[in-house]
Amino acid sequence: MPHPTPHLVRLADEIARQLGDHLAILPPHEATQVIARVVDPADGVLGDVTHLVSVSSRFAKEQAERGALPAEVWLALGRAANELDSIGDDLDDHRETLQHVSDRAHAGPAKPSAPVPLVVRRRR
Repeated sequence: MPHPTPHLVRLADEIARQLGDHLAILPPHEATQVIARVVDPADGVLGDVTHLVSVSSRFAKEQAERGALPAEVWLALGRAANELDSIGDDLDDHRETLQHVSDRAHAGPAKPSAPVPLVVRRRR
């Protein structure tokens, strides 16, 4: 039986490529729906990637303890998992807004909202 790793690597590349390609050409209401789903920390792609990096960190820890991987790899994966989790929490605050915009577009033509100046605010 052939080893599934090369297939899984190609699959991951293809999923990322297709999501990016399709998202770029979707109508705005569909794009916001996809984005809301992707950033959903529980059921979306971001949540799944966070889980994958977390599992990878545990694997790297075991390998580092055996001396097969440098400890820095385990630490980097652990930091990445924590950062992704934090990013997921930040984005989860906006998931409902994205979904609302998508749902509102299905309800029919609405009065266009006025453009607003973009102000970056960051929580600490």
